Amino acid sequence: MKIVVAMDSLKGSLTSLEAGHAVREGALRADPAARVAVRPLADGGEGTVDALVSGLNGTRRRITVTGPMGDPVDCAYGILPDGRTAVVEMSGAAGLPLVEPERRDPLRATTYGVGEVLRDAIGQGCRRFIVGIGGSATNDGGVGMLQALGYGFLDGNGRPIPRGAAGLANLCTITDDGVLPELAQCEFKVACDVTNPLCGEQGCSAVYGPQKGAGPAAIARMDSWLARYAALAAQRCPGKADPDHPGAGAAGGMGFAFLAFTNAALESGIRIVLAETGLADYIREADLVVTGEGRLDGQTAMGKAPVGVARLAKEYGKPVIAFAGSVTPDAAACNEQGIDAFFPILRGICTLQEAMDPDTARQNLAAASEQAFRLWRAARRQN
Repeated sequence: MKIVVAMDSLKGSLTSLEAGHAVREGALRADPAARVAVRPLADGGEGTVDALVSGLNGTRRRITVTGPMGDPVDCAYGILPDGRTAVVEMSGAAGLPLVEPERRDPLRATTYGVGEVLRDAIGQGCRRFIVGIGGSATNDGGVGMLQALGYGFLDGNGRPIPRGAAGLANLCTITDDGVLPELAQCEFKVACDVTNPLCGEQGCSAVYGPQKGAGPAAIARMDSWLARYAALAAQRCPGKADPDHPGAGAAGGMGFAFLAFTNAALESGIRIVLAETGLADYIREADLVVTGEGRLDGQTAMGKAPVGVARLAKEYGKPVIAFAGSVTPDAAACNEQGIDAFFPILRGICTLQEAMDPDTARQNLAAASEQAFRLWRAARRQN
């Protein structure tokens, strides 16, 4: 029996590969002769660096960069074995969790640290980038990142504008004479699973500004500043700076910055990861595909990582089962998206803290896996 396991992380408990190896442990208890391939999985958000670096035998690099509120933060990114591909999570340098709730302020928050990460990776020889842009604390249109890469964003006196969305109020000119020459050789796959435009009622300021600390007045000002920024960008980068492009408003306008100023494409995060890990090659030869995540629910069915795996498996006519730390009633929608059966792993009443203990989660996942594979093996014998 050939089994392919591609588990998303059980956040706060097990990484993608730790969860996958727990499933493998249970499968081998049920059938010691089974051939079980464990592959990394992520959706382009938190955990993508860990999943791809660990699963593809890359290396981690940790540097100190400018955090969202200007304080230094340690940020890790990955370099894959080809030496040319870097895996970056925007949240590591400009993420909302890096800022205490009482300090959150998108008028001041900057993406400068993200640009510092990219600049460091370029210095390491990377020219191909996989960038997850979820979970940002910022609304600066990606200008901070672009400043770190050498673009000039100047006020009416020719001086650099302050960092953060508030700096955009003074923006008059965009220059590119200081841009890193190597940037022209770089290509970016940007993991983006939202379709918001840059401005307007569905734009980044209106939709995501409140969770980043912006009130109604700040939202209106940021929206108008971003619209003027987009107009200036269109003059500098004609044909590329489209504020209405689906995803331009992702991560406080980071999607727009990548599209307008770099050689970038916005793509589904799970599709990027599935392609990078070559999961289709493993599924093609499998008898059974296993996936899962910490919580299986209606949101999973809308295209999260386990459903991405299931849809790929169905292209090859493979059965799919899933494991999850918890399962909600609306998770039944996952059955319509290619997951043939799913199983919660909890084996008794316990607290959330107890359930999320890594050792407990690993034991529960292995035990649930063992019983599911015993059933699978018995059914195959009957046939």
